[in-house]
Amino acid sequence: MSTPVGLDVSQSFKDVLCNMAYNEISAIVRSDRCILQLGQHFFNKIGSDKGKHDYIRQKLREIGRLLQEARKCTPLRNMEDFVIPSNFPHVVKAVKVVAGYNEETHSYQIPSLAMKLGHSLKKIASIVESNATIVGDNDLAKSVRRYLQVHQAKWSECISSCALTTLREAKWNTPQLLPFTQDVKLLHSHLEKKQEEMLRLLKICPSRDSYTGLTKVTLTQVILFNRRREGEVSKMHMSIFASRNKKELHDDLAICMSDFERKLCQHFMRLEIRGKRGRKVPVLLKPSMVHSMELLMEFREQCGVPTENPFLFARPGALSAYRGRDCIQQFAKECGAKQPEALSSTKLRKHIATMSKVLNLEENEADQLADFLGHDIRVHREYYRLPEGTLQLAKMSKVLMAMEEGTLSDFKGKKLDEIEINLDEKIDPRTIDDSSSSEEEEPDKQNDGLSEDYRSCDVQNLSVDSTQSHSEGVDVGRGGGKASSKRTWNVEEVKAVERHMMNFIRICRVPGKKECLQCLNAEPEVLKSRTWTGVKFYIKNRITALKRKGMM
Repeated sequence: MSTPVGLDVSQSFKDVLCNMAYNEISAIVRSDRCILQLGQHFFNKIGSDKGKHDYIRQKLREIGRLLQEARKCTPLRNMEDFVIPSNFPHVVKAVKVVAGYNEETHSYQIPSLAMKLGHSLKKIASIVESNATIVGDNDLAKSVRRYLQVHQAKWSECISSCALTTLREAKWNTPQLLPFTQDVKLLHSHLEKKQEEMLRLLKICPSRDSYTGLTKVTLTQVILFNRRREGEVSKMHMSIFASRNKKELHDDLAICMSDFERKLCQHFMRLEIRGKRGRKVPVLLKPSMVHSMELLMEFREQCGVPTENPFLFARPGALSAYRGRDCIQQFAKECGAKQPEALSSTKLRKHIATMSKVLNLEENEADQLADFLGHDIRVHREYYRLPEGTLQLAKMSKVLMAMEEGTLSDFKGKKLDEIEINLDEKIDPRTIDDSSSSEEEEPDKQNDGLSEDYRSCDVQNLSVDSTQSHSEGVDVGRGGGKASSKRTWNVEEVKAVERHMMNFIRICRVPGKKECLQCLNAEPEVLKSRTWTGVKFYIKNRITALKRKGMM
């Protein structure tokens, strides 16, 4: 392969390529200069982390598959042909074929692949432009710049907009599983028992099985306790644990803490590991976890872990570490959880962020939680709080119901969390038992709703006027003061209701079941013959009379 001076691929990158399974796609990758230089570009950026070598091979295979399909359906033969402006329609055709574009539904079978290929093609164009500039080929460099202009202008229209639509629609109405608190407790309890068992076995008879069991248990415990991403903890190096800070709390800092906080600082140990995008993220360890990790380091070589393996949670006989996801799923099934599939590191991170909403954290406290979880506060709010569907059901439905009933102005100055809508107001009285029908007649089917005495009453003098009218035997469930078979409210009952429900009458708001039951419980002797629906419609009739008086 002839490449310009200084652009040859390194031997370390060739070692990465040697681990690719040999087939037609890997042969294409090895034979194309631009693909190899793309791989060298990725290796220069992230090749120091051996865990990212699989990612590099994956990106190269994606481009290899694209070139393979392009050779079948387009005149494109190598990756340099892809960055010629006049070939852009062929590039679009090849991407649609490899990503499974459906002309009828205007959707992709693999929309994420279409998005990834767009990013890789831009990187390849930049590499070709740089190579042309280095060797002094100005015509090729100018041509590639024109391609990048075409790509910038047309890629969204031809590929990415439809791919993004497919990705978004695939997520619509999909259930969002969050772990049950009981399942989490069950898993923690199971892990503690397994930890004690594995510690005892490793101390008595060190072996690969006992070492593997303790490694998996400890890895799972650290992930669950810290709600960390499983990959971050799995790839923790021995050197990080060995260099942990063992110093006691500084006296000046201790003064600023409470006694309980000082005890916590002495109880837990803190490590800093590499998180997503290279940021530093903390890990807190309980004494039992520290003890298990110390034993793992002590018995590593005795249990068959190679000395070249840098990982703390290492696999015996290999240079890799155990995968946290596999460990969590293994113990989730063993512990008998109701929903073991919901016990994953990602869902547990969403769980703690969702439950933190209950704490009503201040802005700086929410920042601290987001920082501990290892993401930006904006990401925390957008992706890790209550699921969007639940949030809309719980919050926005209250606003819509208040607008439907015309009572939104009653909640002026209140926050969404302070708005309470009584769903019981939608009860149809015709569905109530016949035993209480004498008190719970639907207001719309009544005559005027209240007697003349109640129509003329003022809000300030409502209590006195209503008492007087009832002392004369007027039935509030019937209009005009006519005699009725319905049982009337006596003076004691009216006073008992007004003692607890007068505020609802003043603000013209019908109480719900909860408030009516509270009134009945507060006056058990006086209102023993009344039901909560009877109290509700009594208040409803009083409010109706006040509203009619205001309209006259």
